[in-house]
Amino acid sequence: MTNPKVLILDEATEGLAPLVREEIWQGLEILKQRGESILVIDKNLDALLRIADRHHIMEKGQVVWRGDSPELAGDESLESRYLGV
Repeated sequence: MTNPKVLILDEATEGLAPLVREEIWQGLEILKQRGESILVIDKNLDALLRIADRHHIMEKGQVVWRGDSPELAGDESLESRYLGV
């Protein structure tokens, strides 16, 4: 697709080799630097913290938290409450 308005990725790195996953994350960082709009649904918190401006955590179909990367990284209770396996 040429000139999309938004790129939506749902677990785009799931099951891939670590090197391939890292290439995808690097590609997303490049797209972000170019000003592209990207919506990413993923479990890789470290990668998301590097590239995302805003985060939304959902539980049972409801948004239970929203904020930016520094807020998410600074609240350890969120990871144990919502993001743990």
